[in-house]
Amino acid sequence: MSNLPNCPECDSEYTYEDGLMFACPMCGHEWSQDESEEVMEAKPAVKDANGNVLMDGDTVTLVKDLKVKGSSTPLKQGTKVKNIALVDGDHNIDCKIDGFGGMKLKSEFVKKI
Repeated sequence: MSNLPNCPECDSEYTYEDGLMFACPMCGHEWSQDESEEVMEAKPAVKDANGNVLMDGDTVTLVKDLKVKGSSTPLKQGTKVKNIALVDGDHNIDCKIDGFGGMKLKSEFVKKI
């Protein structure tokens, strides 16, 4: 399995090498390896409350009680969240929590296990 970068235009994982360039069959975008390295360096790392770098699929716990809009019960400190997905935006963790369903969390309110 090769470690080719995703397309910087459409984020497709189906990129391929075309000589010294990378190409995306989904949107037709072509870029050089130098451009790909710049994009990867520009993307900031997502860190938890303790400064540990988070990755897709990590398991985390909540570091404080969090109120949930539309629910009368808050998420309690210490709640374990498995298999997180990192996304762009203000709430940069997408996950499913048992008893609550799909949620978006801020990384500053979790710690990596």
